[in-house]
Amino acid sequence: MWTVLWFRPATMSTLLLLLLLSNLCRLGQSMSREEKLKLRNQVVEMFDHAYSNYMDHAYPADELMPLTCRGRVRGLEPSRGDVDDALGKFSLTLIDTLDTLVLLNKTTEFEEAVRRVLTDVRLDNDIVVSVFETNIRVLGGLLGGHSMAVMLKDAGHHMQWYQDELLHMAKDVGLRLLPAFNTSSGLPYPRVNLKHGIRGPESRTGTETDTCTACAGTIILEFAALSRFTGDPVFEVHARRALDFLWEKRQRNSNLVGTTINIHSGEWVRRDSGVGAGIDSYYEYLLKAYILLGDDLFLQRFNIHYASIMKYISQPPLLLDVHIHKPLLPARTWMDSLLAFFPGLQVLKGDIRPAIETHEMLYQVTKKHNFLPEAFTTDFRVHWAQHPLRPEFAESTYFLYKATKDPYYLEVGRTVLDNLNRFARVPCGFAAMKDVRTGSHEDRMDSFFLAEMFKYLFLLFAEEEDLTFNVEDYIFTTEAHLLPLSLSTAPHAPSPPTNTTVQAPSLPHLSAYVKSLWSEEELDDSNFDWTCPNTRLLFPDPAFPRNLRDPIRSAVDKSCPRPAIHREPGMGRPPLRAQDFMANNPDHLELLRRMGVSLIHLKDGRVQLVQHATQAVSAVAAEDGMRFMQEMMELSSQQQKEQLPPRAVQIVSHPFFGRVVLTSGPAQFGTDLSKSITGVRGFVTVAEPYSGCAELSNAAFVQGRIALLQRGQCMFAEKARHIMKAGAIGGIVIDDNEGSSSDTAPLFQMAGDGRNTDDVTLPLLFLFYKEGNILLEALKEYREVEVLLSDKARDRASIFKGKPLPGILLESRRDVQEEEEDCSTDQTSPVPAATLDQSHVRTVELDESAPHNEEVTPEEDVGPAIKRNPEPEEEPEVDKDSSRKSVEAMMADWREDLEAFQQMEDEL
Repeated sequence: MWTVLWFRPATMSTLLLLLLLSNLCRLGQSMSREEKLKLRNQVVEMFDHAYSNYMDHAYPADELMPLTCRGRVRGLEPSRGDVDDALGKFSLTLIDTLDTLVLLNKTTEFEEAVRRVLTDVRLDNDIVVSVFETNIRVLGGLLGGHSMAVMLKDAGHHMQWYQDELLHMAKDVGLRLLPAFNTSSGLPYPRVNLKHGIRGPESRTGTETDTCTACAGTIILEFAALSRFTGDPVFEVHARRALDFLWEKRQRNSNLVGTTINIHSGEWVRRDSGVGAGIDSYYEYLLKAYILLGDDLFLQRFNIHYASIMKYISQPPLLLDVHIHKPLLPARTWMDSLLAFFPGLQVLKGDIRPAIETHEMLYQVTKKHNFLPEAFTTDFRVHWAQHPLRPEFAESTYFLYKATKDPYYLEVGRTVLDNLNRFARVPCGFAAMKDVRTGSHEDRMDSFFLAEMFKYLFLLFAEEEDLTFNVEDYIFTTEAHLLPLSLSTAPHAPSPPTNTTVQAPSLPHLSAYVKSLWSEEELDDSNFDWTCPNTRLLFPDPAFPRNLRDPIRSAVDKSCPRPAIHREPGMGRPPLRAQDFMANNPDHLELLRRMGVSLIHLKDGRVQLVQHATQAVSAVAAEDGMRFMQEMMELSSQQQKEQLPPRAVQIVSHPFFGRVVLTSGPAQFGTDLSKSITGVRGFVTVAEPYSGCAELSNAAFVQGRIALLQRGQCMFAEKARHIMKAGAIGGIVIDDNEGSSSDTAPLFQMAGDGRNTDDVTLPLLFLFYKEGNILLEALKEYREVEVLLSDKARDRASIFKGKPLPGILLESRRDVQEEEEDCSTDQTSPVPAATLDQSHVRTVELDESAPHNEEVTPEEDVGPAIKRNPEPEEEPEVDKDSSRKSVEAMMADWREDLEAFQQMEDEL
């Protein structure tokens, strides 16, 4: 039994909370050959049900509407928005299913389907389609069909009449997509008219400015394959150019890419970064382009991205979006279902451990809701309830089974099959889930369901002799279309030069990473940077994957019963209650140790609690530990409230006069500064003891002032009560985690202690270490430092309202009025809250003449602001032009941070 809990000490304010309860439920150890055969045949029967209903009720329409048993024809059905951009009146489902027919040994049906495509499908329709969807589904489907047709023809049994007709159609599609790449950046427009291209009013497209990263970065496999099949390099050249541009536009510090980019300027429109929707297949195609084409450059780029993903986005078993400029800031508190492909990609990379962990988390979510919701929260509740029968989870299940041969994944596949039949199967096919919570259906069966889902499930249960060809001679595209690895030796466009030369082997066969046996030694992950590993060398113990899964198994669905543990007399309650726990109390740590709970301090200031029941001193102590962890979870759940915006600590005394604004975190109790017009203003004093965890010995000095406290040793609410008893009018808690800063750490808000905190009536704010140190240094140098605690930084007119402005401020106002006579604004308007997160300190000219609905230009980034000349009236004159240029240069990076912060605020 292993329980993991993440929290911040002294607050229990949880960013990530997983209660991983037990490993008491286990699946069977193996699956018989007969059972696998039964499940394989069940997959074929389900495919037949879906495919035959499409052909009987929908063909030649693009997709089947399984609830009304008719085809979906674009323009005849109510618009579904962007989803309909995949439909081009080109019998989408049939083209997308071609190579599935061959994989499932339906060669006769395949031959008939190819003839239908050649006879019935038109590609010159006057219709606007998605470049991305048409590439992966139509071009990819035709290329996969061509690959299968050539393979069957060479085998001498089928398709002897075939003369590359599907390839000719594929080139026609490629040529119709090419106009979309006519941009200065090389990134394609998101849509194109199949008949009229991009330009001209008849195209009804070409005005878009943005596209998603995956939309522009998921072209290379299909376009390179088309170039190498046909000998025309133009397609591969355009796909490489788009990838090169995305690589150049990555955020250089984090090496992450955003979700949406401007196709003309290359500016990031959405700066959130993850491995799910909007980015997913960009990373997939970098690795697979290396596998298919043998170009080291693609693997080099993938490895750099992957290292950043594992550093910032991966929090096993979760994968959480972050901001590319501030990758330690979470961008959202939910995950989307498209990230379910990522464990499969990690298998190809050779990083099996996190693949097992994330896949297990996804499996538990699947068991809880029957399907993966389109999006779900970090505590595994439904965020978006739809499920359009996506195949990504089945894909990762197949790759993990291929890499480990662990029969556990066969049981996972059985669950997928059972849920499809129980909840999605309808008389005319399989219907998408409108709401996984209620089991209601949506009248859609996307083409990818036939293209991908049944491929991966069939391969999961099939034996080698069930396949008519060696699947390891092919690579799967993101739509699961099969492209032969022999293309790596075909003529192709030359790669652009790179400054980094890395010797890496090409990959002639996929068997290098899908072998399934175990070895007696484990290799370091660094060995996998430039190879696709043979997984027989990965783990010394066949039970290793199970040992990774067991702690996660009951994290989502706590359905496994816990055995009753009979407590000894007099032991009716745990020796330590969660609400009393202090991370710095040695007695408490010893009690945790006896209960099998260990405590780990993390770099970001959080504390991780891990319980391993076998390490408890007794069964009773283990049960106490379980109760303690459950109490911790309940306490944290009670304390989690709506995310509050940042607050401001503004130094208003000489020589700062309101210029220095420190970003601070709010408390979930005490005075709500957002409801205060004036804020709380006072001089600061260091509390004694500095921790604030006992009655203050310097109460006389604290009375009427704002107390400075150090984080740790007791709950925040206890600190607030002690300084309030001493007569303080407010409090500022300074982080004890050296080096922490609002620059890199997520917004931190202080929670209560699990009790009623209505008695706390003063404001309490939190400063990270760097910001707090600025305040302490100012106090050390100037002795009397006055600050304003407020919800937003105030302009100087508001701060000194009713008081004469200091001379330097009057001079500043006069200068600005002379330079910007036409500017006017409400002098009492607060600065936008977004200005509070620019750095650990900013010297900001909160100028009355600057429009307050625009960005406030910082006078300078002062670094150690308290070192400024205490007599600013004597500052030397500077050349206005050079000063303006330096400000403009500094503002370029600052605006990017501001926009990222504003986007984060919008999403909170």
